[in-house]
Amino acid sequence: MSAAPKAPGSLGRSATRGAAVTIGGQAVRIVIQLGSIVILARLLAPADYGLIAMVTAIIGIGEIFRDFGLSSAAIQAKEISRGQKSNLFWINSAIGLVLTLLVIAASWPVAALYGDPRLQLLTVALSSTFLLNGVATQFRADLARHLRFVKLTAVDIAGQVIGLALGVILALSGAGYWALAASQVVQPLVGVIVLIAITGWLPGRYRRGEPMKAFLRYGGGVFATQALTYVSKNVDSVIIGARFGPVDLGLYNRAFQLMMLPLQQLNAPAQRVALPVLSRLQDERERFRTFILFGQSAMLTVMGLVLAVLGSQADSVIRILLGERWLASVPIFQILLVAGFFQATAYCSWWVFLAKNLVRQSVWYSLCTRPLMVVLILVGSNWGVTGVAVAYAASLALTWPIALLWIGRTSDAPVGEMFLNGLRSLIVFGSITVGAFFATIALPADVPILRLAVGVAAVLVASDCGCSCCPRSAARSSGSPMPAATSSARRRPPPLRSPPTSRPSSRTPPLPLVKETDETQARSREVLEEGLRHDHAPSREARREGLPRRRVVAPRDPRRPPAAGGARQRQHRRPGHARGVPREHLRPGRDHRAVRR
Repeated sequence: MSAAPKAPGSLGRSATRGAAVTIGGQAVRIVIQLGSIVILARLLAPADYGLIAMVTAIIGIGEIFRDFGLSSAAIQAKEISRGQKSNLFWINSAIGLVLTLLVIAASWPVAALYGDPRLQLLTVALSSTFLLNGVATQFRADLARHLRFVKLTAVDIAGQVIGLALGVILALSGAGYWALAASQVVQPLVGVIVLIAITGWLPGRYRRGEPMKAFLRYGGGVFATQALTYVSKNVDSVIIGARFGPVDLGLYNRAFQLMMLPLQQLNAPAQRVALPVLSRLQDERERFRTFILFGQSAMLTVMGLVLAVLGSQADSVIRILLGERWLASVPIFQILLVAGFFQATAYCSWWVFLAKNLVRQSVWYSLCTRPLMVVLILVGSNWGVTGVAVAYAASLALTWPIALLWIGRTSDAPVGEMFLNGLRSLIVFGSITVGAFFATIALPADVPILRLAVGVAAVLVASDCGCSCCPRSAARSSGSPMPAATSSARRRPPPLRSPPTSRPSSRTPPLPLVKETDETQARSREVLEEGLRHDHAPSREARREGLPRRRVVAPRDPRRPPAAGGARQRQHRRPGHARGVPREHLRPGRDHRAVRR
């Protein structure tokens, strides 16, 4: 069986190092994605993004079937054998192949649903991502399980760079929406090639005798939860596309993707580090509490600062990143940023569901809350695209405390402290957003870079003032993220120290001494034993106290032959002790005076 490779004492260092690597990698990915948005938004029309959004909203649920929660099951498992890993690989690959064929068969109904024949061939092209991602699933899970975050980051960056380069080349050549489609297909293809090259693991044949029931049960629960979540989160795109057309959907999609960009880039590395660590701490209540509160505080602090900048300077951000023809999406973008904050709180709750193996409870929670989200979005669509955005934000705000209550009833997670963290962050960063907005409202709108720079400075100054007004001791006791707003880089989770373990000593054990009954000679024995632990000679303390000196002859090395002719070894003789006892006759655990030739 292959257990977790890291000892408990190294979890703290591995988590810190992994967080640093993944945050650095995600910073690079954010730069690449922002470059993609800036470049492609100026080369392509909103209708091109709308066509891609129509297809991905329908076939995107296939990604959940493709994974089937088995990647999380492999990471969360305490032990996994090589045969089980191979079986998981073939299961994910087979699911990916079946989904590819099903999506190809469903390409005509998708085109008929929207009334656009261009979607048929586009759906066929994007269906190949199921097979590619299915092959890559267990390779990624294996790297995450062994905390190899550098390799995972390298795979993601390589796929993004090559996909962006191909998309820009095709967009410049006038390919239109095909530039976006090609970029999405090339990224998983590059990922599979790089993963096979760097993991050093190749799956074996499928073995029927391997126990797979626990993995399938866990993965099935994760899949059901993710499927319900996906439907509730993408029903807005389906409704807008069906009722208002590709132009309005393109505006909503760009605003939604811009809001999700920092969330996805932060949640992906955070969950990559948090899930393996929290899974190993699932049976240790205090250390689990410490790490989940630290992770939630760090998540909400970083996201609060980012969302405060984006919310207060939404007009400038849209002008810089997308251009002036996308200004109609500014109010949609601002509303969705509120939803983004509650989405960040939901991510932390999802970590608890996964790490505590509460997948069955998460399914029941999703069955109770996701229909509520769908109903609210359907009602909000009566007020247009803006009504859909408001309904989406309201649904996330309602389901967040319900998730914490559900977790509190089924586990010992610190849900009360998690709720206080979220509520405090909402109040603090909401106030910072309002203050930064009014600080730049008098600046000219046609100079977006100036307004954005002043807005960023205002957010940082306001957050620093909030930190100085918040007592440090109170913040520590309540898990407040505010002190981390300016010093989160200096704060680290407490180290996970392993209990002291006894190692076998390499020193030769002391030889047994002659049995004594006199109190003075008993003291002599204790002092001699102390000296033998160091050099097998009487200590100075023995001579200083006037105790009788004696030499204890070490046993003969069994690999060394006895002296020729049976000659006796030189002995130190004292009155009352064994006389003429050869060295080879002395044995550990024996009374020397009782040994005679």
